Amino acid sequence: MLYKRIFAGGGAGGLKEHVLLEVQGLVKWYPVRAGLLQKVTGYLKAVDGVSFTIKRGETLGLVGESGCGKTTTARCVLRLVEPTGGRILFDGRDITRLDRRSMRKLRPRMQVIFQDPFSSLNPRLTVKEIIGEALAFHGIARGKKLEERVKHLLEMVGLDPRHMDRFPHEFSGGQRQRIGIARALATGPELVVCDEPVSALDVSIQSQILNLLEDLQERLGVSYLFIAHGLNVVKHISHRVGVMYLGKLVELAESEEIYKNPLHPYTQALISAIPIPDPRRKRQKALLQGDVPSPINPPAGCRFYTRCRYAMEVCRRRAPELLECAPGHRVACHLYKS
Repeated sequence: MLYKRIFAGGGAGGLKEHVLLEVQGLVKWYPVRAGLLQKVTGYLKAVDGVSFTIKRGETLGLVGESGCGKTTTARCVLRLVEPTGGRILFDGRDITRLDRRSMRKLRPRMQVIFQDPFSSLNPRLTVKEIIGEALAFHGIARGKKLEERVKHLLEMVGLDPRHMDRFPHEFSGGQRQRIGIARALATGPELVVCDEPVSALDVSIQSQILNLLEDLQERLGVSYLFIAHGLNVVKHISHRVGVMYLGKLVELAESEEIYKNPLHPYTQALISAIPIPDPRRKRQKALLQGDVPSPINPPAGCRFYTRCRYAMEVCRRRAPELLECAPGHRVACHLYKS
């Protein structure tokens, strides 16, 4: 029923303003063990109090450098890893309290597109088997009906349905990622986590995949949590953008707003690193000093103050809250007051 409803082409309609996903104070700590008895000596604070929402038919871009916790956040949202604390409300239901059987019933509504389009596809299965596996497992379609839906999905992502009996190695990188997208959409999900889906592709292919994801969202009304390293990748596909640093969300705003008026010093540095495709224009670089602190022993106050050019004494003592300093624009920085 879910598959038919979404693929009827009606999209989200009047539901676009409704919140589909709400993350409240998400925490994920990994224990650090040492010694012969493997005693816990500390915790790696991968995600430490992250909160955001995603509406129906909306794309939230989550950006930050490697190790900031964005992929861990996505895995917690999907319950692929168990969160240490916080709440994850999907369609108003706290999924952190669901047992394995209840989560299995919810899986068709939450899917993921992986970063590597080759290693994420089983090389021993044909395209038909890869895409149809979830349809058969969840009892959505079998036999001739399954084959018809696989063909339809391949057409949607721009591939020839006649190639569904081929294996992944017979396709290019961009085509393999299209297969991954078709697999993610097979169960008719309402939320798709895009875990850096274009980082392993050529620049020319990246734009094709991003355009495809936008077209599918417009057609199906699906919501995206889009993860990327750089702000340049999420600029056009995201409605809102969240910037993470060392397990914390430091800024969250509408896409246009965050590019025109970045407030947090870390966001300003990320934007200044985006190349301008015009040799006559130059952008003033906001270079960061030092290295990223260890997530096992992060700074007691603001986690960015060791690299911030505007650091004050209060930054060393007290962590800033993520507060709204303008309509829809939230920032965690002592330079701004609510």
